[in-house]
Amino acid sequence: MATTRSAHTVWEGNLAEGSGTVTFDSSGIGEQAVSWPSRAEQANGKTSPEELIAAAHSSCFSMALSHGLSGAGTPPTKLITSADVTFQPGEGITGIHLTVEGTVPGLDEQGFQAAAEDAKKNCPVSQALAGTSITLTAKLG
Repeated sequence: MATTRSAHTVWEGNLAEGSGTVTFDSSGIGEQAVSWPSRAEQANGKTSPEELIAAAHSSCFSMALSHGLSGAGTPPTKLITSADVTFQPGEGITGIHLTVEGTVPGLDEQGFQAAAEDAKKNCPVSQALAGTSITLTAKLG
């Protein structure tokens, strides 16, 4: 069954001096402020499209890796994944780096690396971002 999730943004003003609010409609988890300075300089308590992509990518990758490991008979006890999305004003998103540390009883480092690479390649967010360079660091904890 297909699902659709929705969010919307209200933006006021020009790019450099304006600001907006992103509302998470589907989940109802609230609103987050966004602005150009929070995107291109310091966050200062506001989010950015890149942080939202990082949240989506780290959670999707974790789900894909958990699924793959479980399907191979080595379900993880814990996965800690971070995603770093790099934005260069004037160029756009220049890369994403995933870092995962896992606790997976019965699996060696090589098996974990292979499973992580597979999850990086096959998670739906990675596939949606295929035009971006995605790198990975994976290790067992």
